[in-house]
Amino acid sequence: MSPTPLRSLGVDPATGKEAFAVTRPGGLLEELADTHALKAAAVLVTVVGAVLEAGKASDTELAAFVPTLHAALEECVGIMAADRQ
Repeated sequence: MSPTPLRSLGVDPATGKEAFAVTRPGGLLEELADTHALKAAAVLVTVVGAVLEAGKASDTELAAFVPTLHAALEECVGIMAADRQ
């Protein structure tokens, strides 16, 4: 059995620290983590879209987005897969 990954619940505005939790399917913490992940992905789409629309980013600058985009896409796909089970 693989270890359960920690899921981000967001950043505490008072301390600036990110909160993580081990979630259970259908639980409140999973719902909070899913909501945070989807909001973060939406912000990322907006930022990357603006950069692409401007058309002035170098290949190196665009490549810097790839790991973050991959992680966000992976998490969103995981959310969708869990919803289908």
